[in-house]
Amino acid sequence: MITYPQTRIAQSRWTLSFTAVYAVLVCLAAGLVTRPLWVQVLLLCISALMMVELNNSNSLIRIYSRMVSCSFLVMTTMATFLLPSISAAIVQMAGIGFFLYFFRAYQDQSATGWVFAAFFAVGLASIPFVQVLFFVPVLWVLMATNVLAFSARTFFASILGMIGPYWFVGAYYVFSGDPAYLARHFMELAQFEPIFNLAILDQHRLITLAFVLCLAMVGSVHFLLYSYLDKIRTRMIYETFITIDVCCIAFILLQPQHFDHLLSMIIVTTSPLIGHYLGLSHTKISNIFFFIIIALALIITIYNLWMPSMLF
Repeated sequence: MITYPQTRIAQSRWTLSFTAVYAVLVCLAAGLVTRPLWVQVLLLCISALMMVELNNSNSLIRIYSRMVSCSFLVMTTMATFLLPSISAAIVQMAGIGFFLYFFRAYQDQSATGWVFAAFFAVGLASIPFVQVLFFVPVLWVLMATNVLAFSARTFFASILGMIGPYWFVGAYYVFSGDPAYLARHFMELAQFEPIFNLAILDQHRLITLAFVLCLAMVGSVHFLLYSYLDKIRTRMIYETFITIDVCCIAFILLQPQHFDHLLSMIIVTTSPLIGHYLGLSHTKISNIFFFIIIALALIITIYNLWMPSMLF
């Protein structure tokens, strides 16, 4: 049996280390030293470690491979226009935290602690991006159909979890003399821009989105074709990722002014999908496609680094 370079790279214990070095170099090129990006890079490091734990705790790939975490780092640093945004970094980290706890409640309708922690992460993400609350009904459906943990107890635990961060935020603004903050914050849920107004997005964002969506499509199709090789629990998890991906894409089409936050979420759910493909496909075509993906990611990263806002 021929062992292609793709297989050796995907299963190497050094791949994540090299990818981490690459991510640091991209951050340096984006102005890490000359611009205040240290908080964002720290959040990126934490998110990358959380992706490693998400992969390990759920056995997202049935062999040893770090392609999920590597894909996450490559796509996040490729979207260099996201690096200056602390709010996008928080939403991304909170999204990973949600999945970490959410899947621990699998087939446990009494897992109120895990559900509370998962939706606490949703509440945390809603502080900088309140529109994430539109995903809550979808998450409840997924908790019933895919995680199989929906019950009256877990439902109320999810509500308490989402409220949790606002006890701290509300107290802060009350003591700072702005008790009306929460009212203004939630009023943003009723503010809608014209739908399908993609003209507000620049070429850098559109090209990055197109590439990430291609990866999501390839990963989704590959998983659906070969899902019978995975355990039922793994299938449920990947179906959750695909569902959230579709919801985020629809949200971007309807309200593209939230592009940056939604793209950060899409990267989280697309990373396991394309990581699954890169880690488990072993054909000549997939080997060629592997290097095409690397080349395109590098080209788009360099292109995005030349954005006027990224020059230093």
